[in-house]
Amino acid sequence: MITKSHQSKRGAVVFPKHQKVLNDLAENIILAMKRRQITQDMMHRRTGISKPTLRKIAKGDPSVSIGHYVNVLAVLGLLADLGKVALDDELGRKLQDIELLKKAR
Repeated sequence: MITKSHQSKRGAVVFPKHQKVLNDLAENIILAMKRRQITQDMMHRRTGISKPTLRKIAKGDPSVSIGHYVNVLAVLGLLADLGKVALDDELGRKLQDIELLKKAR
């Protein structure tokens, strides 16, 4: 069952097993801020993101735009990590290879 807390104002649904990914990201962001001694106030000043939205990011709230997550990761020097998402598309390559083998026959 999907609870209201897993829906954004725009109606996007994030299933509980996918919410864990956002929760892990939030935890990693919090740890990175602590390691760098960047407070929420400092992050607010550097990104222009409101403090309530920063609190939502720290909770892995799916209603926060990816652009806000990008700005936070940039301040932390971790934006390049986002470019690694889907970089090695193993499943996509396998599906493509299957089609290529079918055509070769």
